[in-house]
Amino acid sequence: MRIFAISDIHIDYKVNKKWIDDLSRQDYINDILIIAGDITSDIKLLEYVFKELKRCFSEVLYVPGNHDLWVLDDPKLTSIGKFYKIIEIAENNGVITKPYTYKNLSIVPIFGWYDYSFQKKTPNISKVWMDYSACRWPDNFNESDVCDFFTEFNIYNGNMMVKNDLIISYSHFLPRIDIMPFFIPPKYREIYCVLGSSIIESQIRNLKSNIHVYGHSHVNLRDFRDSTLYINNAYGYPYETRICAKKLTMIHEL
Repeated sequence: MRIFAISDIHIDYKVNKKWIDDLSRQDYINDILIIAGDITSDIKLLEYVFKELKRCFSEVLYVPGNHDLWVLDDPKLTSIGKFYKIIEIAENNGVITKPYTYKNLSIVPIFGWYDYSFQKKTPNISKVWMDYSACRWPDNFNESDVCDFFTEFNIYNGNMMVKNDLIISYSHFLPRIDIMPFFIPPKYREIYCVLGSSIIESQIRNLKSNIHVYGHSHVNLRDFRDSTLYINNAYGYPYETRICAKKLTMIHEL
């Protein structure tokens, strides 16, 4: 049994959706796929992807990304409401959003958001970062409440209590900023403030994860830090051919 990972499929783009349509329905039938968020903001397309990937893999494990929680097409729905809706749709289609255990292996989702622990929020980011207009939070939420909600969700659902010989964790958001490559030009580093949270890293340390899969940055990377192998395998936007491999990557084999 092999374990594959991918993130940031963004199937709103036709060429990305074609990749899903063309994926082998035989080659991975005994394998596991981890999806580290950002499939689409369209609920119907999201469910389509769940159904198709379940035809390809023995198990599909998933954690939502920020794009998945956009609510531009539904003025009555909050992003928290959509989060619960997505979890329900995933479960109804056999997609796992809870810790998964097979013998001495456990694969654990870490839900999260960004909290500006990597870098201070800049005045300009609110104008250019789509989440500020595409996500809608409950009226009683402030910015810190968003990250707190997902952190507490991990705790209350027992995700942080998992123990096993081999732990693979996965999140959409980055757990630490030092895994961003040095070659990123300074003009693009303004978005570092919305890339993730150091809280995710503390939860990885609590789990003692051997491998952690993440997405969001669209920069493919495999880097070993503090006893954990960090892997980002984003499919990315159609034009991101230099920083995204555009294929599945195997992260472990049993």
